[in-house]
Amino acid sequence: MMVGVSDDRPPEDNPAENAVPPGDDAENRIRTTDPAKSAAPLRLRALLIIAVVLLGLDLLTKTIIVAELTPGHPVPIIGDFARLSLVRNPGAAFSMATGMTWLLTLVASAVVIGVIRIGRTLRSLWWAIGLGMVLGGALGNLVDRLFRAPGPLQGHVVDFIAIGWWPVFNLADSSIVCGAILLVVLTVFGFEPDGTRTGHGHTEETDTETAAEPDKPSDNGANGTASKGNAA
Repeated sequence: MMVGVSDDRPPEDNPAENAVPPGDDAENRIRTTDPAKSAAPLRLRALLIIAVVLLGLDLLTKTIIVAELTPGHPVPIIGDFARLSLVRNPGAAFSMATGMTWLLTLVASAVVIGVIRIGRTLRSLWWAIGLGMVLGGALGNLVDRLFRAPGPLQGHVVDFIAIGWWPVFNLADSSIVCGAILLVVLTVFGFEPDGTRTGHGHTEETDTETAAEPDKPSDNGANGTASKGNAA
């Protein structure tokens, strides 16, 4: 007489039954917090468009000023306060460092290269605007230094905007200064080039992860479903 062997072992868990479904919220949270998925789009194109537009405006205004004005004969716009005055500037913005034209040319070239390299990974639109303004202004003055008299690397920049007692400047100088001010403001308030914001205890990725937390299924509900399955 053979004695029957009772198999009282609990049924083995089926990995396929306990696996998280593809549409489960847990996987959605992983996808949401994945930096590669949630990152903002690259902003290099926006940076370059802004730079090209500002470069075109700078070159256009300089061409008109050189053709219409004579050095030493300013044209008043608002009395003596605001006027157009053609000045050939061998120095930096606002007529600074006039004896270092070749060095300023190299510095401008380095700025252009640096901004383009940063722009390749840029994801913040505001940073793209600021860097685009700096790049457009740097290119505008760099063109003067490379192609205007007295020669390459020694070219004098065309300045023509005179406001009160302030040194004569051009649109490129204004673009560089305004772009630099914008970048400083963004840095002070914690806006990073990658599109995140720091300094307030959170980033954009943290906010995304926090917003996804309420959708997390309760453990009791999951355990209850598993218990019913085992009981069956």
